[in-house]
Amino acid sequence: MFDLLIKGGRVIDPASDTDGYLDIGVTNGLISAIGPNLEDENPGKVMQLKGELVIPGMIDLHVHIIQGAATPGVNEISGPPDLAGVSSGVTTVLDAGTVGAWNFGVHLHHVAGKSRTRLLSMLNIGKFGIPGQALRKPEIYTLEDVDQDATIQLASDYKDLIQGVKLRLVGPAVEDLGYELISLAKETAREAKLPLMIHIGDLIGHSSNAQTLTRHVLKTLEEGDIITHICTSVPGGVLDPNGKVLPELREAEANGVIFDPAHGRSNFNFEVAKMISNQDFHPHTISTDLTLNGRKGPIHGLTETMSKFMAVGYSLEQVIKMVTIAPAKAVKMEKTIGSIKVGSDADISILSHKKGKWKFEDAQGNPFTGEDALIPIHTIIKGDMVSLDWGPHPWGWAPADAN
Repeated sequence: MFDLLIKGGRVIDPASDTDGYLDIGVTNGLISAIGPNLEDENPGKVMQLKGELVIPGMIDLHVHIIQGAATPGVNEISGPPDLAGVSSGVTTVLDAGTVGAWNFGVHLHHVAGKSRTRLLSMLNIGKFGIPGQALRKPEIYTLEDVDQDATIQLASDYKDLIQGVKLRLVGPAVEDLGYELISLAKETAREAKLPLMIHIGDLIGHSSNAQTLTRHVLKTLEEGDIITHICTSVPGGVLDPNGKVLPELREAEANGVIFDPAHGRSNFNFEVAKMISNQDFHPHTISTDLTLNGRKGPIHGLTETMSKFMAVGYSLEQVIKMVTIAPAKAVKMEKTIGSIKVGSDADISILSHKKGKWKFEDAQGNPFTGEDALIPIHTIIKGDMVSLDWGPHPWGWAPADAN
């Protein structure tokens, strides 16, 4: 007997090249059957769909959800995990370095295990993480702001919670420390046996040295490491002064480096995204860099960010892959999440795909339009159905109508 039977949906699973109208049976939190016209005389629950998209539970590879760890005064940036997660149609989120070795306890004691969303974490190389981000303050001024030994020890002690090390190349980290800090971060990640995620784009110092360091980073990173903010227009991006993709970018991709856009409030520029795509270079994943203020705009959520990439020119199947199996592989969890297969966790996102004329904004406030809107309808995590919240707009989840 199925605990849950999902019928009538269009199942799209890039991991198995599945695209068709199939039913899904869920038993004890796992997917137990997939096929046309599944029957059960006495299912626990039946979800009857009318052609909505049924995809693997979406994964947001870059959010800030360690609430209370980045709160100077009243400027709280990190949201509650479920706001970015199951309440938005997303089943797994990766916090991208909100905390470091000296305040990881905020995650451990106040966030972990207290949400329905699956939580993963990157540990910031700065020992206090980003407590001053709301005031545009960098986390690293000198190398004294890094505790390498504590970072490596925590990564060993909490392997179930920590999936990587994060470095933001902003402020003095770009202008004064540069190569030494990149080397220290890479050494730390290697010793911890974890990937290194590096934020490019000096949104604080706007250093003229930022792109030189980006080119060095592209030569330094190894297979499984991640560059985040690939579509930034902030100094330190991946386009040269003539708008050409840096040659080191393709070399890094050939070496197995993963590229992620992480929209954020500063780092997704529509024209940069188009220019990169037109030169046949593409991010491997899609993520939001969601914060409380970013939820209000311009980010809004993962589905709206996916819709923006469809406006850039990516297909429905491509954007689904970029939020399912691609990020699952990035965190080395493709055996349990990121696909719809018998025996895997029943993490499922159900979306509506609406055609129309939709209005979007990039992180600089530049307007653009698209013909596709992806809207979350239901979240299922480990077989449990979770209600969505109202959505980021006054009218709900759909983007603004451009008509």
